[in-house]
Amino acid sequence: MQLFNLPSKAQYYSTNSFKSLIIISCFGCMIYIVCSNFLAPNNTNNKHFHTSIALQNDDGNSPTQTNLDHVVFGIASNELSWSKRKEYVKLWWKPNKMRGCVFLEKMPLFSSNYTNNETDLPPICISEDTSHFKYTHKGGTSSAIRVARVVSETVALNHSNVRWFVFGDDDTIFFPENLVKTLSKYDHGFWYYIGTNSESFMQNKFFSYEMAFGGAGFAISYPLATVLAKVFDSCIERYPHLYGSDGRIHVCLTELGVGLTREPGFHQMDFHGNVFGMLAAHPLRPLVSMHHIEKIDPIFPNMTTGKALEHLYNAASFDPHRILQQTVCYDRWFSWTVSVSWGYAVQVFNKNVLFPNVQRVQESYAPWKSSHLGGLYDLDTKKYTFDPCQRQLVYFLDSVSSGINGTETVYTKKTSDKCKFDMSSPRRLEKIRVLSNKLVLDKKQLLAPRRHCCDVLLPSASGNIMEMGIRECKEDELINMEQ
Repeated sequence: MQLFNLPSKAQYYSTNSFKSLIIISCFGCMIYIVCSNFLAPNNTNNKHFHTSIALQNDDGNSPTQTNLDHVVFGIASNELSWSKRKEYVKLWWKPNKMRGCVFLEKMPLFSSNYTNNETDLPPICISEDTSHFKYTHKGGTSSAIRVARVVSETVALNHSNVRWFVFGDDDTIFFPENLVKTLSKYDHGFWYYIGTNSESFMQNKFFSYEMAFGGAGFAISYPLATVLAKVFDSCIERYPHLYGSDGRIHVCLTELGVGLTREPGFHQMDFHGNVFGMLAAHPLRPLVSMHHIEKIDPIFPNMTTGKALEHLYNAASFDPHRILQQTVCYDRWFSWTVSVSWGYAVQVFNKNVLFPNVQRVQESYAPWKSSHLGGLYDLDTKKYTFDPCQRQLVYFLDSVSSGINGTETVYTKKTSDKCKFDMSSPRRLEKIRVLSNKLVLDKKQLLAPRRHCCDVLLPSASGNIMEMGIRECKEDELINMEQ
C-alpha cells in the first residue's frame, strides 16, 4: 500500500528551490541583525531614543490620544499657605480624573477635616527631609530644595500609564482640557521639558531665558522625568548657590542636555495690579495656566478674586479651547474696531485701529520689580490710557449659554463714567452679544494655528445692543477695515 505519492521531477525541483529560497532569506536576516548591532552606536545610556511612540491621531477618539489619565501632577505648597490656596486648586482639580499630590512639609492642622470633607482636592504627600542639602543663597530660603524635589518625589509615586508629569505651585491654576491638548502635540516618548519664561525682562535676565518658571507650571515627559529623578540629588548638591526650585530643575535638565520647549499658553504672570491688557491680548494658543493669582487684581470688576476666577472657569466649561482667544472685526459704518477676547471681555475702539496694534499687550499692570528695568517686558506692548474718556470701551463677560445656534456670550459695562458722547460713539452701547461655535483644535489648528474672523451681525445703528458672530476666516481673507 502506497502511503504517500512521490513528487514528480518538476515538483521536486520546485520544492527544493522554495526551500533554498527560505534558507537564503533566513541567512540574510541573520547577517542584517548581526551587522546592525555591530554598526549601530551603543545606546545603552540613551534609552529614550527607543521609547518613542507614534504621534497622536487627529480625531481625538484614538486610544493613544493623550488625556488626563496620562498626566500626574506635583503641586508645591506648605502648611501655612495650603489652607487658603487650596480654594484655587479646587477650581481646576477634577476628582477621580486626575492623579498626583500636593506636597507639604508637614500635615496641616485639622487634617481630619481635609480627609472627610474635601475629597475634591488632591491627596497630601509629606515631603522628604532635605535638611542635609546645603543652601547658600542669602536672599532666599532653603525650602526651595524641598520644592525642587517635588519632581523626583512625584516620579517616585510610581503611577502607571504615565505620559507626562506636570508641576506647579499652589497658586497656579490650570485649564486641564487645554493642558492635555497642548501636550498632545508632542511625542511623549521623547525627552521634553515644556513651559514658559517670565513676562518680565528683568526676571528672565536674572534667572534664565532657558528656564521654565515654576509658578507658570511646566511639563516633563515620562522618560525624561524618570532619568531626571535618578540624578536630581547630585545636581542639588552641585548648585547650593541657586535661589529657587525651578532654577535647580533647569540646571539639572541642562546637564542632561535638554533645552526648554516654550509654550505661550503657560503664564508666569509676573505683574501686580490690573492684568487686563495681558488677558485681552492672549497669544494664539490655548490658555494653559495662570500664576500669582493673589498678586493681581480680580480679573473681573466688582468681584472677589475667587468669584472672578469661577466666572472665567464657567465660560471655559462651554468652550475651553476658545477661552481668551482674541478675534478682531470692524464696524465699517462707524469705523469702529471691535476686539473680542472670548469669555472675558470685548473692547470697542471708536476709530480704525490696525490689527497688529490691537494685538499688542496694553500695559495696564504694575511691574513685578520697581527698578529702572522693572518696566521692561518680553512682550509686544503698548501704553495703557488710564483716562476712561480717552480709552476704548470695555465690556466684560456677563453670561454664557448654549443653544441650537451655538454658544452665546453676553458682555456688559461694569463701570460707569461721565464722558460726553454723541450717537456715533460706541459709548451708547450697553450690551454686546457674541455667537460662536465650539472651537475644535485638530492637528492642523494645533500645529499651525490661524486666528478666527468675526462679523457685526446687527447694524450698530439699530440700538444699544451690538451682535457679533465668530467664524473661520476664508482662505484669502484679511482682517482689516477695508476688507
